[in-house]
Amino acid sequence: MRWLPLFLGAARLAVAASTTTTTEAEDDVAEYTKFNDVSIPPLIELTPDNWEKESKASKWLMVKHYSPYCPHCIDFAPTYQTLYEFYYTSKPVGNENANFTEFYDFRFGTINCVAYYDLCSAHKASSYPTTTLYKNGEQVEALKGVKSMVVLSEVVEKALEETKPGTRPVKVELPKPGDTSAPGYVPKVGATKEAKEAPKVDTTVEDALKLDLVKDSAAKVEPVKDTFITGNDEYLMPTPKTEEKPAADKVVENVLDKATETKAASKADPSVEAKAKIEKAKEEEKKSTPAAYYEAPAAAAAAAASIKGNKPKTTPNPNGISQPLTAESFQSQVTMTQEPWFIKFYAPWCHHCQAMAANWAQVAREMKGRLNIGEVNCEQEQRLCKDVRVTGYPTIQFFRGGERVEYTGLRGLGDFLAYAEKAIDISKGVQDVDAASFKALEEKEEVIFVYFYDHATTTEDFLALERLPLSLIGRAKLVKTRDPEMYDRFKITTWPRLLVSREGRPTYYQPLTPNEMRGTRQVLNWMKSVWLPIVPEMTASNAREIMDGKIVVLGLLNRDDEESFTGAIREMKSAANEWMDKQIQLFQLERQELRNAKQLRIEEAEDRNDQRALRAAKNIRINMDRADRKEITFAWVDGVFWQRWIRTTYGIDVKDTGDRIIINDEDNRRYWDQTTTGNPIVPSRTSILETITKITQNPLNIKPKLTISAFEKIFFDIRMTFSEHPYLSMGCILGIAFGLFSWFRNSARAHRRGTHFKLEEGGVTAPGEKGGNGGFMQSVFGGSGSSNNGPKAD
Repeated sequence: MRWLPLFLGAARLAVAASTTTTTEAEDDVAEYTKFNDVSIPPLIELTPDNWEKESKASKWLMVKHYSPYCPHCIDFAPTYQTLYEFYYTSKPVGNENANFTEFYDFRFGTINCVAYYDLCSAHKASSYPTTTLYKNGEQVEALKGVKSMVVLSEVVEKALEETKPGTRPVKVELPKPGDTSAPGYVPKVGATKEAKEAPKVDTTVEDALKLDLVKDSAAKVEPVKDTFITGNDEYLMPTPKTEEKPAADKVVENVLDKATETKAASKADPSVEAKAKIEKAKEEEKKSTPAAYYEAPAAAAAAAASIKGNKPKTTPNPNGISQPLTAESFQSQVTMTQEPWFIKFYAPWCHHCQAMAANWAQVAREMKGRLNIGEVNCEQEQRLCKDVRVTGYPTIQFFRGGERVEYTGLRGLGDFLAYAEKAIDISKGVQDVDAASFKALEEKEEVIFVYFYDHATTTEDFLALERLPLSLIGRAKLVKTRDPEMYDRFKITTWPRLLVSREGRPTYYQPLTPNEMRGTRQVLNWMKSVWLPIVPEMTASNAREIMDGKIVVLGLLNRDDEESFTGAIREMKSAANEWMDKQIQLFQLERQELRNAKQLRIEEAEDRNDQRALRAAKNIRINMDRADRKEITFAWVDGVFWQRWIRTTYGIDVKDTGDRIIINDEDNRRYWDQTTTGNPIVPSRTSILETITKITQNPLNIKPKLTISAFEKIFFDIRMTFSEHPYLSMGCILGIAFGLFSWFRNSARAHRRGTHFKLEEGGVTAPGEKGGNGGFMQSVFGGSGSSNNGPKAD
């Protein structure tokens, strides 16, 4: 044992010296491997120089086209390697001494498409991995993407049966990727000779390195700057650094003890039972080994994607004060670091700023040692305030590095502190969860956004994810996961995916392209549409967000009556879920009807052989835009706290009437508070759903009430008409103005021409004429202008 440490160190140096920058998949095939206790040569590495020779050297050649940087290729490598090893040791039925390669004239190879792109392009391998089967140098079948061993085996077995009919077993039992033996394989007695002669403690280079790694993982981990490469992406990630030796030594001793027991078991009983004991010992060893040794590097890569030039952290806000910031200190302490800051931009003469000063100072004291609090005097730092787009005072923003988000909540002390607490949580980065921790999180959070990723998720995806949390402060929780149990629960089959879980009800983000998944603006717009709970509480800060542009089922509830309040919320959530399910079904039915109509037109055009109509039918776009339909949402408000507003707007006092439901259409200043029978709407699923159905029909079956007077409604309708139809309204105004102008102009012309008349003593006389009847009367009634029908005086 005294030579063991020296031997381990020498082994580690030997392994480190032989390590290259190639991927693990390449390393696996660079050396001889063992399968069923048979030494397996490496896969044939095909190049443009040897392709012609190797492709004609055997009848069958299966080739994997891959990129060493492709995550899917890295994932596929163990499958292809194990498939090759399995068939290399495979024997035809009834001929145990036959050599697989010679008997079936079948070989396996690989092509590195990064090094030999032209060769892969000539083989039409446009995506990686692509597995192609060649027969006498000609392509027979190509499989694109990661395929299971079962799919690959079907292709191989078909070729083998074609070459030597009747020599293949009826059912092929395949190993799992990474296995070193076929299912049911029993090591021969002769194969254990080496093991019997070996010392009790196996000190091969592989085990020595493993023991050394166990030591490293068992020790205290301290983050140091290192890199991890996956696919085309490079991450900064923490690397374990040894500090404590005693714990590591204990772990190594445990591993050595178990290794000794395993060797003894195999020595005493080289049978299936011995193999079972070995596997059991391996499992126990795995349990006793620290988890850091077995952790997948992709998880570290995911966490490392958020690291952007980290510097040693200092204690935030050590003095518990709001720190005055200048342009210089703002740049050095805020924008050039990753430290979170909660900053107030103010003016000394602003009365609202003066009123808020005491609360802001208290926030700084409460956040001592937890969150940096700052303030900028915009009278002195005008350029800085202009750069951060301050348009009014006070403006409050939360900063983390070069990113910021404006605080839009209320300015009470409790509101500030609640926001600050969530900001601190967000600043820690996007939390990685599994099924158990997510379930615990659901009990505390009403709205949770979940980002699903796998080993192939790139740096660009993670960086886009890290830009989202700031906008969610005070709104919802954002987590990420790669737990297979979470995949199964939410039926995730492609990665990355994003969804929101509201009380266990998932709503999926549906990007059409990868750029839509990485586009922060697009993702945030979707998040804003779903980040409210199913039945949120309406407050002064979110009232506009809840009410505008929607028809809202608003519960006027008395929070003081706990039993009644709980029952009302339960009924409203039940109604909301049932209504959402109904809308999804209607949406799917409508989409299917549109698809059927399109297909009908295509079939009719094909029957008539009308190519023009066929092209037109195929170009029909199924438009499921529901922008013309108002969304029905649900919310509740504290009827006691908002008693005055509810009484003046809806004429209801919760203290007198009890819990009530009103359905409000804020855009049209109207609401409904009665069912079809004339009874008040109560917090009941049946009552709510029945009323919603009636008011969404056209024409309305229930007459609405107004939240404003009839006189105000006239001006409101005019204003709404102008805002909704500006061009039509402008045209009407111009038309009316032109009509009035024409009327006044004609009146003025008539006045200048003298077309008005007066009665004189001798009859009707036109202005400017003397005596007798005017020409106008002559033209109308006829006769001579000199005639005189009236009496004359002598």
